[in-house]
Amino acid sequence: MHIRDMLADAEKSGKPSFSFEYFPPKTAQGVQNLYERMDRMYNFGPKFIDITWGAGGRIAELTCEMVLQAQAVYGLETCMHLTCTDMGIDRVNEALLKAYKAGCTNILALRGDPPRDQETWTAAEGGFRYARDLVKHIRKTYGAHFDIGVAGYPEGADDNKDEEQLLDHLKEKVDEGATFIVTQMFYDADNFIRWVRKVRERGITIPILPGIMPIATYASFLRRAKHMQCKVPQEWMDALEPVKNDDVAVREVAKTLVANMCRKLLANGIFHLHFYTMNLAQATRMVLEELEWAPSVDRPLQQALPWKQSKGLGRREEDVRPVFWRNRNKSYVIRTQDWDEFPNGRWGDSRSPAFGELDAYGIGLTGTNEANRKKWGEPTTIQDIANLFVRYLHNEIDSLPWSEAPLTSEADDIRESLIALNKRGLLTVNSQPAVDGAKSSHPVHGWGPSNGYVYQKSYLELLVHPDVFNEMIGRLENHPDLTYYAVTKDGELRSNAPSDGPNAVTWGVFPGKEIVQPTIVESISFLAWKDEAFRLGVDWGHCYDANSPSRALIDQVMNEWYLVNIVNNDFHDNKTIFDLLKNLEVKDLTTPASPKTEVATNGAAAAN
Repeated sequence: MHIRDMLADAEKSGKPSFSFEYFPPKTAQGVQNLYERMDRMYNFGPKFIDITWGAGGRIAELTCEMVLQAQAVYGLETCMHLTCTDMGIDRVNEALLKAYKAGCTNILALRGDPPRDQETWTAAEGGFRYARDLVKHIRKTYGAHFDIGVAGYPEGADDNKDEEQLLDHLKEKVDEGATFIVTQMFYDADNFIRWVRKVRERGITIPILPGIMPIATYASFLRRAKHMQCKVPQEWMDALEPVKNDDVAVREVAKTLVANMCRKLLANGIFHLHFYTMNLAQATRMVLEELEWAPSVDRPLQQALPWKQSKGLGRREEDVRPVFWRNRNKSYVIRTQDWDEFPNGRWGDSRSPAFGELDAYGIGLTGTNEANRKKWGEPTTIQDIANLFVRYLHNEIDSLPWSEAPLTSEADDIRESLIALNKRGLLTVNSQPAVDGAKSSHPVHGWGPSNGYVYQKSYLELLVHPDVFNEMIGRLENHPDLTYYAVTKDGELRSNAPSDGPNAVTWGVFPGKEIVQPTIVESISFLAWKDEAFRLGVDWGHCYDANSPSRALIDQVMNEWYLVNIVNNDFHDNKTIFDLLKNLEVKDLTTPASPKTEVATNGAAAAN
């Protein structure tokens, strides 16, 4: 979606919006940590994010990679910075093509700072000298595909303090096709408001996004203000100076100062704020909370669908997803990114062979062996594994091999039932409660357009010991409202589903729309998920030494147990599945893995 359209929606609705800026970290671990932070900060509700351009070499390539990941995997509408620094026309075109293929529709076109070994800015050979030339090239090459932003300087640029000349340059960029303006950071609201009036007097009517820098520490605040030659009002210094040695107190004082500045901007016709996060979350979150913009029970973040939608090229219209990937959004997107049925926007009957491949990055277990052993311990019995699952259900640990994130409040209605199952050795990897017509604005279950109602069937997915499997299946076969699929690692499939087609387990009814059915269960996608689910378990086992009891135990579970999913097609009913599984219990919870299995699995590991 174009940024200008987002801003127009904000102005029309009278509800201000905001966005976040990030920069590429210098290390691989820093990049991964930032992805996780960006994913969490998505829940703050930004309309879009932007990612700065690292001039030259690997950092520039990393910007393109991060845009692709943010768009396709994390579902974040992303604006890519692009500068003229060290960029010939071939490299500019390469970067633009990567942005296009990532599904990105917004570019912030900048001249850029000079490299550190140059005192003054010079154009690369065959490159562009001014941002206006870059804007012109993007517009000529890609037409209306990209919304193009440019920089504004209320307090002057580093190498030019002539305000009239800078306004002339801004007008030239707009005349070449720029559609929005993002300003440098500032703390002087009165000067910004004065500058906006001058911009409008030049006939520049495109939206202006003020650059807001939250304050995390006193030292970083002074350092950045000095670096940007940014004027700080005396009353800010008077408020911050007495607490400068107390970071907690600085953030408390600063959140009010920054929020009050934001309120003043909003009162003077601004509808969108652009936060320079510096890749940090806390200071930005505190400002949003002070403005009463952060999501809460009273202000839930409304999603279009009950899962995070990808913004990748060709995926924006996707509106159906198998429930099995409920807790592994990134894995699902990566596995299906080359799936040739995606342009159809929903699940059809045909499948791409690419869907079943497991070689893509992000499919297997994440984290180092040492970190995973520390997080999940060293289980030697089924009881140990069951206790681990119970700890997850109590939110004492934040992930399991099959769940990338902590358990959400959606599970509150069935949490105790899940705990009871796991205590008896039935290991639950996925679940959802029944929902009978919750409002689409509901803080826990709501999604989709306003004034709608959402529904979902009770769903349970679990790993089942072979000693209790037949008894479980017998009970399921005799209940008319329950359908199931069960499979082993080797692919032995059993089911009582009336067909191989999709069974909707989540749907919504909204004014003026057809019924939306965004989450399904079906045999083909379950078999694809089966490969991943058992792979995750095997990866977990391989966090331990080949001859260890933990490796033998986990390999035994993966090799012998069943993966079972159960749907209660009576969407009014939250109890039947759990009632049906009462008294089912793994008998040998405290028995270690047998030596026979250990030898076999170790032999297989050695062969691989």
